Amino acid sequence: MFRHTDYMQFDVKPEKPDPVYARKLQELLGGAFGEMTVTMQYLMQGWNCRMKGKYKDLIMDIATEEIGHVEMIATMVARLLEGAPVTDSTANALGDPVVAAVLGGSDPTQAVFSGGGPRLADSNGVPWNAGYIVHSGNLLADFHANVTAEAQGRVQTARLWHMTDDPGVKDMLRFNLARDTLHQNLWLKAIEELKEDGLEGTIAPDDLFDEEYSEHASTIWHLSDGEDSDKGGWASGPTPDGRHEFTFLADPQPLGERQSGPPPDPKLYATYDGAMGTPQKPKFGTEKGVIGKIKDAVDPDPTG
Repeated sequence: MFRHTDYMQFDVKPEKPDPVYARKLQELLGGAFGEMTVTMQYLMQGWNCRMKGKYKDLIMDIATEEIGHVEMIATMVARLLEGAPVTDSTANALGDPVVAAVLGGSDPTQAVFSGGGPRLADSNGVPWNAGYIVHSGNLLADFHANVTAEAQGRVQTARLWHMTDDPGVKDMLRFNLARDTLHQNLWLKAIEELKEDGLEGTIAPDDLFDEEYSEHASTIWHLSDGEDSDKGGWASGPTPDGRHEFTFLADPQPLGERQSGPPPDPKLYATYDGAMGTPQKPKFGTEKGVIGKIKDAVDPDPTG
């Protein structure tokens, strides 16, 4: 259950309208690392968390706070658009070059789509989409993604700080910067506790280490023209997970065969010269369960 109060988490009071800055601020609302992204990312992680207790409670506390941040940014955008010359924009632009310059940097979709208010979109008007969010169910992987999201959000907030001289806008951004700082620290601390509690290790997921080709789990391949990749601590010494020793391979060679796709099905009409022979007959893949049983019954010969 969610409940809404009419009072915002922090004051949102710009000194004056600024439609150009309102467009820039849309990035913090509906951009890839905006408030809508972290809100839905944390909510989905919380709802997907399989454990009761401190981790789920932390996720849901921050997620619910982020809903309030969406409201704050949306309200700030709306107030920055208040009084902006949008309804008679063409006439105003023709009559006043200053107005024309302002309108040239504003977002007309804020007027056309949402009546002079915010949109769930980024600073270029691209709609927000759920593809931005991460919710894997593995808390270690998710918390690392959360640190990244908060770091990117704080970077963008810091950049926007330098793009305005409005004291009211800066006041809100001061608060947002502080909360981004806290949230990064919270997720980093939660990562530490996952390890201390024995729930996860350093690498996510903490499994299949005996199945992976461990000889390839410690060597950095030198595959660029740069000359200094062996100067970092990742070129030698123990790995952070304590399982390996870093090594540096200065002249790596391919381990696979020459790249080529299989012969194409002639009914798909891919251009083909016959050099790779004829395509294999249609057959099932490597399915398990019921599909695998059907495969075995229909095609008992694994060689095709």
